[in-house]
Amino acid sequence: MRDLIYYVAATLDGFIAHHDGSFDGWPWDDAYGADLFETFPETVPAHVRTPESVALGNKWFDVVLMGRKTYEVGLKEGLTSPYPTMQQYVFSRSMQQSPDADVTLVSGNTVDVVRELKQGTGKAIWLCGGADLAGTLFAADLIDQMIVKLYPVLFGTGVPMFASVEKQATLELTHHKSYPSGHVVLHYRLKR
Repeated sequence: MRDLIYYVAATLDGFIAHHDGSFDGWPWDDAYGADLFETFPETVPAHVRTPESVALGNKWFDVVLMGRKTYEVGLKEGLTSPYPTMQQYVFSRSMQQSPDADVTLVSGNTVDVVRELKQGTGKAIWLCGGADLAGTLFAADLIDQMIVKLYPVLFGTGVPMFASVEKQATLELTHHKSYPSGHVVLHYRLKR
């Protein structure tokens, strides 16, 4: 069975974006960014990828799951297929059709679709965001791991990592890496 990994950037106070979905104010560090691009090359959006990052292939994931709001961040910039080296799924109750033939739109049965994907073969499944989708998948016990890219910034308010968490979960830290810039990458496995 494939693991579903919530690989997400978060502020120290637990937000993945501002309330309007924007990401401005995230402190950047070139050494941190270069390390992430080399470690998780398939997670670099198509418009930022270089021939070098494409040559690295898919190290972790070959399927990506996005909520509508997460997908629309790139769509507003004309990016209809943000992760072309993976099978792409967008979960939405309001979109009528996918803007791109390479992006599968799922309008219902979220849990069933993800359970079926997990039964397949291949690399892990990347839960890219957002908070509503993460909350739904967490409630159904479908998230196996979390990799949190913790940024040294506080937003005070915004979109949380999970829209709702109605149960407690214990996490086991399996790996971590810190950078002189204050960025930290934390790898957790959810204990069941």
